[in-house]
Amino acid sequence: MNEKPKSVLQPVTPEVVAEARAIIAGADHAALAVLEPGTGHPLVSRVGLATLADGSPLIIVSGLTAHAKALAADPRCSLLVGEAGRGEPLAHPRISLVCRAEALPALQREEARARYLARHPKAAVYVDLPDFRFLRLAVERASFNGGFGRAYEMSGAELVEP
Repeated sequence: MNEKPKSVLQPVTPEVVAEARAIIAGADHAALAVLEPGTGHPLVSRVGLATLADGSPLIIVSGLTAHAKALAADPRCSLLVGEAGRGEPLAHPRISLVCRAEALPALQREEARARYLARHPKAAVYVDLPDFRFLRLAVERASFNGGFGRAYEMSGAELVEP
């Protein structure tokens, strides 16, 4: 008999969505995974993180970095957000976001700059240099692990305000 394996995913409730959004909104950094041009190998970097008013992740990249070059070649990326904290690292909540990096329209640059600097005031020394640009990470879907036995899959639309 071919029985379908039972899913370990839990139902997504408004409380779960609020918890996932809070992790993203409260984070000041994340691990950004991109695809290395030419090889297609995964490349992971730590990036500073803020959010736009709708909850979309916001990063700033220098054109000199490997991850900026990778995103220019292929905007697909993933972001891992969540602090390990004390004790067992896998017991702490974290969320993996499948995203597409998008350049911000000029009209949103000032909002992005203000929001990023509110989270990272020391970035004022480089944020306006010509090789830096802001990127919105458009969330397509997410995998939220709220700790042992708390696994959820959700859409990007559930995480970002309309």
